[in-house]
Formats: sequence, C-alpha cells, structure tokens
Amino acid sequence: MKEMTLRDVAKLLDGTLEGPEDLEVHGIAPLTDARPGMLSFAVSRRMKDQVAACRASCILLPRDWPYDVNTAAIYVDDPYLAFAKVLAEFTREPWSPLGVMDGATIAPDAHVSKEVSIYNGVYVGSGARIGERVTLYPGVFIGNGVEIGDDTIINPNVTIYPNTVIGRGCIIHAGAVIGSDGFGYAQERGRFYKIPQVGRVVVEDQCEIGANVTIDRGTLGETRISRGVKIDNLVQIAHNCTIGPDSVIVSQVGIAGSTRIGANCMLGGQVGIVGHITIGNRVKIGAQSGVTQ
Repeated sequence: MKEMTLRDVAKLLDGTLEGPEDLEVHGIAPLTDARPGMLSFAVSRRMKDQVAACRASCILLPRDWPYDVNTAAIYVDDPYLAFAKVLAEFTREPWSPLGVMDGATIAPDAHVSKEVSIYNGVYVGSGARIGERVTLYPGVFIGNGVEIGDDTIINPNVTIYPNTVIGRGCIIHAGAVIGSDGFGYAQERGRFYKIPQVGRVVVEDQCEIGANVTIDRGTLGETRISRGVKIDNLVQIAHNCTIGPDSVIVSQVGIAGSTRIGANCMLGGQVGIVGHITIGNRVKIGAQSGVTQ
C-alpha cells in the first residue's frame, strides 16, 4: 500500500484533523488490529473503550465524538464511508493496458479501443464495441452487438449475450450471465410453447454485479439495471424488470418478470418478488420476505 500524510487524508475526506499534518500512514485496519503507522475508524460511541486502547497513529471519528483520544484524529461526517474512501485510495494501482493477448478471439468487425486488457480465452463477437480501459479476464464471452463502456471490468467466465449494453465503470464478477432468455412459455393442449425472447439487457453506469448473478433479456423491449445499482452474488432478475438507481439487492433474491423496483431500495437476502408489480422509491424489504401483490 502507498503512504499518505494525515493532511492528505483529511483533505480527501473533507475532515477536520487534530494531530501532526505531516505524519505518514500506510494502511487502515480495525481498532483491535491497527498498529502504529496505520489508520483506524470508529463508527459509534459504543466503541469508546476500543478507541482508547487502539494503537493506530490516527483514528477516523464522528464529528460529534465527545471523548478525549490518545492519538491523532480526523473528524468526519460518516466514518464508515471515510474508511471506504481511504481503503480505495491506499489500494489504488495505476492501470496500464495489456492489449489483446494471444489466444483471445476478436471478430473482424468488432470495435476494440486502443487501451484495453483482453486476456487469452476471451471471445468478442461480431459488431461488439469495447470501450477504453476495459478489462476482460479469461473465459469472458461477449456476444454479437454487445456494447461495453469505458473503465468496466469483467471477471472470468462471464457470459454476456448478444445486444446487451454495459455502461461505464461497471464491475461484473465471475460466472455472471447477462442477457439469457427470459422464462416465458405459452401452453397449447397441455404442452409448453416457448415465447421467443427478442429484447435486451441494459446495465447503466457504475453498477456492480456479483458472482453467478443471472439477468434475463426482455421478451420485447428491455430489462434495465439503472445507474449505481449494486447486486450481490446469486441473484436472479427476470425479463423486462427495471431496477431503479442506487438500489442494493442482496444474495439469493429472486425477482419475477416485469417488476419495477424504485430508486434507493434495499432488498435483503432471499427476498422473493412476484411479477408485474411496482415497488416505490426508498423501500427496504427484510431478508426472506415474499412480496406477492
């Protein structure tokens, strides 16, 4: 990890520093594990005793922290958010393109930007468009006509079906399948007749999609994952659903077709939602709940 001065940390977090500005720190750890030369953080007053015993060189604390501290401190609005920002800064590595490696298969009419890292075992189909600073790890399948926005990372063994659109700055984790057929059938004399699934999936900017998530294409039209949505592992989103901006969906959630989820919603683990209903903005649904109407 790189080193930062407390001055730089306070500036990054828009925090108030009490302590030596030029003191350098090189990492962040929980209160019980932090050592000299590191940062730590406390999210509530219940951690008073742990703060007092902490060996870190500086602690990130709420602005309304009422107790004396034995070390340098940076007072911030949200210590947990501050922790996330500092950890990202410490672990950030300069990105350098590796190009298209031997063993990757790129269709002749695919458009691949100059600054990319495309590993061996990747397939990019006809008419696909790959943006700048995109990373495609081994085993990724990019179907015909797929669009991948700038700065997106697609991890190993992800399958992206034809005509899917992935926005900028997304992260898609291993084994995800985006754009597979929706589960649509009509019955004829007791037998099932497959309804062709001819829509697409659109994933907007800054989304993160967990491992082994499945998102089905629209029957007609599209399935849309709006900007900033975060999806945990093992989630199923059916055809023609819309997930509103900045919503969070936790592991093993199942959402049936043509359901609309509003903005800033939070769905706990193993929530099940039937199709063709609308859930408004800022709704929280607890783990293992079933929403049926």
